[in-house]
Amino acid sequence: MLRLAGLRASAGLAAAASAPAAPRHPGLRLLRAVTMERPGAGEVNGSECEGVLRKEEVSRELEASTVDSLPDMPFATVDLQDDCGITDVPRIHSKRSKENEGIKSERIKKRKKTPKDYQPNYFLSVPITNKKITAGIKVLQNTILQQDKRLAKAMVADGSFHITLLVMQLLNEDEVNIGTDALLELKPFVEEILQGKNLTLPFQGIDTFRSQVGFVRLADGAHMSKLTEIAETAKRTFQKKGILAGESRSFKPHLTFMKLSKAPMLWKKGVKKIEPELYEQFINHRFGEEMLDRIDLCSMLKKKQSHGYYHCESSIVIGKKPAGSQDLINEALHRERMELKSKVKQIKELLLKPETQAMIRKELFEGRVLSAGDHTTMLISG
Repeated sequence: MLRLAGLRASAGLAAAASAPAAPRHPGLRLLRAVTMERPGAGEVNGSECEGVLRKEEVSRELEASTVDSLPDMPFATVDLQDDCGITDVPRIHSKRSKENEGIKSERIKKRKKTPKDYQPNYFLSVPITNKKITAGIKVLQNTILQQDKRLAKAMVADGSFHITLLVMQLLNEDEVNIGTDALLELKPFVEEILQGKNLTLPFQGIDTFRSQVGFVRLADGAHMSKLTEIAETAKRTFQKKGILAGESRSFKPHLTFMKLSKAPMLWKKGVKKIEPELYEQFINHRFGEEMLDRIDLCSMLKKKQSHGYYHCESSIVIGKKPAGSQDLINEALHRERMELKSKVKQIKELLLKPETQAMIRKELFEGRVLSAGDHTTMLISG
């Protein structure tokens, strides 16, 4: 019986080898899985075992043939697109292709890792309060909207106009407190840079970042170097406090009045960039001057104030501008709060020291022993 089964299996294998090539189809992979199934317990005999082994050999040959035919299948040339829009066509049986895919995979991982590690959610702001500047920007925005009403949602509200000095990441209330401390420490450095003089910032002309963000330009002049020095000093001050702050690109002060990212639906409507003709009559327009008299620590994510400006955690007053009574009260309260927070921080650090904790435990233990001793004495005397 065994010999006869073996001859039949050999004949079947020879027939399979001489027969025309089987259709190349991914479903052939299932053959091996089917032939590898074991029979139930107590049903195995010699002829079935030998037949299974023969079928497995045929299965391997057919599978090899199927793998060799993969490049001819439709899905073999489908473009693969990663999250950055890079397309690539997979190549089979190519060592170099596999190496390139490995390198690309690592590069994508690094790109995905960076935003998770550092996502700015706070910033130092120089608020724009000169009504001449804000009124001029409103005229600019209305002029653009008269040409294309679809851009309405891309406009920045007038209460939010500002210059960004520094961006940073503050993940919790403790880090926000450290940020307010850093801002307070920044004030004497800024005053040293200005040397008792006011810093006036003149705004003139329009420009864009890659035709996606429209902004009013800060005119060239000596004020640029001073403002840049203040921004760099702020970055160092916050980083020394252990705060993740700054960005890779160089500091370019600007006053944003519109950005397409505020209205993602514009892309579907065919608006893919800010056309120069929309603002051409304002290319060299003089919007006015803003005096640097305040720097705010603002949140990008918290709810804005009623007048449209960002949620402000803390502020410092800069320059010679006469401060009103409310400004003086705010600064005094801020100083008191900073001093109180500093003392609380010192107490926390003291309580976390091992020697302090050991002393506390010792005193608690001795107190319990004395209490137990007094209780025992009372029982004996009673």
